[in-house]
Amino acid sequence: MLQVQELTRRFGEHTAVDGVSFQVPDGELVGFVGGNGAGKTTTMRMIMGVLAIHGGQVLLDGRGITAADRRRFGYMPEERGLYPKQRVLDQLVYLGRLHGMSQGDARSAAIEHLERFGLADRARDHVEKLSLGNQQRVQIIAAVMAEPTALVLDEPFSGLDPTAVDEMADVLREHARRGVPILFSSHQLDLVERLCDRLVVLARGRVVAAGTAPELRAGAAVRHRLVLSGDAGWTRDQRGVHVADVEGRTALVEILESGAERALLAEALRRGDVHEFARIVPPLSEIYREVTADHLAGVA
Repeated sequence: MLQVQELTRRFGEHTAVDGVSFQVPDGELVGFVGGNGAGKTTTMRMIMGVLAIHGGQVLLDGRGITAADRRRFGYMPEERGLYPKQRVLDQLVYLGRLHGMSQGDARSAAIEHLERFGLADRARDHVEKLSLGNQQRVQIIAAVMAEPTALVLDEPFSGLDPTAVDEMADVLREHARRGVPILFSSHQLDLVERLCDRLVVLARGRVVAAGTAPELRAGAAVRHRLVLSGDAGWTRDQRGVHVADVEGRTALVEILESGAERALLAEALRRGDVHEFARIVPPLSEIYREVTADHLAGVA
């Protein structure tokens, strides 16, 4: 298990990461989400030892992480770390050797992954000749080809087409099934929701929410959609109900008091037909906006 405890990093007077704590269990995919400047990349760089830690610690299986541990991690930085003038296969073999692979094993693994990602015919090309999406594929291969003991991936899906996204998702699931803890950041919340076992949400350098998608939904406001045969504007005056939005015959409501939903429905039936009264399962994107907005409002 990869654990982050009270991790802190400052740049001058600015605290970019402020006491961040979370864990990435073995065999789980953990999505790391937050707006630009939230502290995701800085946290990942501290985990990998690229940036010094000003407070807190990183643990692996309950002990302090070492440089030897990190050498066995697969890391994908936000900025591509490839050599543009080097040939694709030669570069992957070189990077595999840095991870401790033999020349032969590195070459075999690189060729296998290039074939899997549809790049076998580009193995002798220089990296700079590839499209940005294909460069991203090569960066991914570099992170996963050495059978890493953990994966720390900063925006691995950025710039990938739908086919490559599916290929990457399959690769990550395979590593998770081997018991590898995987932490990755992404702005694609629908993809995070589809892939991840749990999520960590950052805002202004702090964890503002963490847990599985059902756990995060359980803490969100409970809303219902009410669709009537006539105008729904009267719902604004209903006791025990907060109307989040009204548009014509449709009202989006939050039930504030026990039993208020029954009174609301009874009044709706008294006024005419009710076409729909259903609880809404909020998407992850809505939960993300709510928890980050609440935090930003609290610190304002």
